[in-house]
Parts: sequence; structure tokens; C-alpha cells
Amino acid sequence: MSSPALAFEALATGYGSGRRRRIVGSGLTAALAAGDFVALIGRNGCGKSTLLRTIAALQKPLAGSLSLQGRAVQDYSPKELARTLAVVLTARPDTGYLTVREAVATGRTPYTGLTGRLSDTDNNIIDDALRQTATAIFASRPLTSLSDGERQRVMVAKALAQQTPLILLDEPMAFLDHPAKRELLTLLRTLAKERGKAVLLSTHDLELTAQYADRAWHLTPAGITEQAVFRI
Repeated sequence: MSSPALAFEALATGYGSGRRRRIVGSGLTAALAAGDFVALIGRNGCGKSTLLRTIAALQKPLAGSLSLQGRAVQDYSPKELARTLAVVLTARPDTGYLTVREAVATGRTPYTGLTGRLSDTDNNIIDDALRQTATAIFASRPLTSLSDGERQRVMVAKALAQQTPLILLDEPMAFLDHPAKRELLTLLRTLAKERGKAVLLSTHDLELTAQYADRAWHLTPAGITEQAVFRI
């Protein structure tokens, strides 16, 4: 039996250390398998973003265990981690003067080596990510010229180009209109069900997400409660 793509037990998330620790979430236990599409829900300030940042090794867990593909997250090198999980955060990244295609191409960095030279295979993967997210039409435009919704789709394309078994998304629909939300959720479900990726998405839009996700993790002060969602 293969290990889950993501698993954590008695996990505590937060900031600082020693007496200056501020615990945001504690006693968190859950697992995500390949092919799962799960929505992370909860009230504002409950720690959804903190949990995602902890899973992505952007901040250290304060207690408990956290593993990816059956291996403790702290045992991964940065390059190995970049080949294992991709992250789409709510915050707008500083991309300088990159074009859309150049921004998506950065998803291939874990595979290109020190030269950063893209092979034909890399270029094909980038083109496929642009096509899947309907961003190829403005591939040559500066990323800074895009709307918030268009920029978010480009960040999803970058995550696709990274070709990781696990994708984490923090409120990726925050700047999207309703049709674009449906397109994104359809894409994420396809990635889970047809490509076997594990997808964890934090959202406040449970009514819409429930039509696509397999289940929800409800984050509360008492931990995580897993509940079924029903697609219409």
C-alpha cells in the first residue's frame, strides 16, 4: 500500500519559539491521498493559510509530525521539495518584468539544473500548462499587465508546469469571476481524477467548491473535522 501524498498527526502550527510561540492550530490530524481533491474550510483567522504554509515548509511546525509521500518534510532538500509540492498563494508575487510564459517557465526550475536551459520537453510541458489554464493567449504579455484573475490563472499554470504530485492552493478563487471559478475547479478536479494528483484548496466558497471536491477539512480550534461534500 502506497503512502499518502500528505499526512500529519497532532500537528501544531504557528509562529515563534519558546515563550514567544504563538500557536494558531493544534492537534491537527489528516491525510490526503493521490487522486484526492479536498477543500480546506473554516472561519477567517482559523489558521488555514498557516496550515498550508506549514505543509509547504515555508514555516516550521511547532509540534507533531508532517510527511509527504511517507517521508518527513524536514528530510527533503529544497529541490526535492519543489519536485513534490507546488503552492499557489493568495499574495501577489513580485515577478519583476517577466512575461506570462517566463513566469510559467519558472515552474521548471527544479528540473533544469544550474544552467536554467529549457529542453524541448520542458517547453512542451510549459505550453501544456498554458493551454490547460487558458493563458496561452497572453503568453507574451508582461505579467504585471494582467488582471488579478488572469494573474492567478498564470500562477496555477506555473504550478502545473512544476509537475508535482501534490498541489496546495490558498484561496485561488479570490479574484475570479463565477465562470472562471468553475473553470479552475473543473481543472483541479481533472488533475486529481485523471492525473492522480493530490489537491488541497482553501476556500470560503464551499457552496461552489462542494460541486467539485471529494470532501472538506473543516478547521476549528478543536482540530480538523472531515466531512463529505455533495456534488450537484
